[in-house]
Amino acid sequence: MKTVLTQCKRIVVKVGSSLVTNQGAGLDLNALGNWARQIAALNASGHEVLLVSSGAIAEGMQRLGWRTRPTSVHELQAAAAVGQMGLVQAYESCFRKHDLHAAQVLLTHDDLANRERYLNARSTLTTLLGLRVIPIINENDTVVTDEIKFGDNDTLGALVTNLIDADALVILTDQDGLYTADPRKDASATLVQTAQAGDAQLESMAGGAGSAIGRGGMITKILAAKRAAHSGAHTVIASGHEPDVLLRLFDGTSIGTLLTAPTMSLAARKQWLAGHLQVSGKLVLDDGAINALRNAGKSLLPIGVKAVFGTFQRGAVVACVSEQGIDIARGLINYSAEEAQLIARHASSEIDSLLGYGGDAEIIHRDNLVLL
Repeated sequence: MKTVLTQCKRIVVKVGSSLVTNQGAGLDLNALGNWARQIAALNASGHEVLLVSSGAIAEGMQRLGWRTRPTSVHELQAAAAVGQMGLVQAYESCFRKHDLHAAQVLLTHDDLANRERYLNARSTLTTLLGLRVIPIINENDTVVTDEIKFGDNDTLGALVTNLIDADALVILTDQDGLYTADPRKDASATLVQTAQAGDAQLESMAGGAGSAIGRGGMITKILAAKRAAHSGAHTVIASGHEPDVLLRLFDGTSIGTLLTAPTMSLAARKQWLAGHLQVSGKLVLDDGAINALRNAGKSLLPIGVKAVFGTFQRGAVVACVSEQGIDIARGLINYSAEEAQLIARHASSEIDSLLGYGGDAEIIHRDNLVLL
């Protein structure tokens, strides 16, 4: 780890609900103070640190006397509204002890799906870092709906990592890291110390959600690492109970599981495309089109599209999938859903006659397409 993490300057740290609230018993002020101390030390040594913190809903549940996580969206939003007050106040108090200001930043997927708002969020966060303010980032649970919610703060942490071109994402959890199997069920399971983010074997090792307090699980952390790698960021999954975990990680100590990013990262515009969790439509591609995209760097032509699903307009972000439903790419489409259905399975030379007017030869140009 020493040759990788010691060179990282901009860091996103994500802490889970079980750590922040001591398994739902209420805010763990000692833990928050401990992370604030470590982040302050990193800040003093020249690092830029952003904190993605879960815990608002869990803290709200505790304040409202709820023992089980509600299923009603409005009750979840109410719990978040109550809990967010205590969460941010606690962090501000902890960082003030180190002469640092904290800033609350609440995001929805809609903020990052809209290109203009995406750039505004990026500018705000980089400005805060320039002012030596610690951004405390959370999903805006008080307004989210099923259509715009991230679903877990591991994903949010990865999207923020891409958003501000961070060098590393640290996911602190109540587990030691990724194991080859569930250590609670398999005594032979061993800790995966290092691997490449995006390795398909990692997903098979990860299980489901591990806490009744939070929404994530090891699988969301593995997928977050894969997403963070789009911008060239490395990811560490480690125990938040480990003494001085942040200081030791960036001093070169091997802790938890390190998932390294490939040396090449996506251009900023393609990072934004890859970060879309919700899309307006879906194109089913034949094998020839998939090969052209993956192996020849080609644009997507209408003739390679077997089916079109969804309702969308020109310029929307759509998913490209195989006939088996496997995600292949995301892209900005040059046609509406109705137009795409008319020209699918046809040569580009037929577009004029099919639509009655001229159009782009490509249904998605390669400059507006990112492979997954």
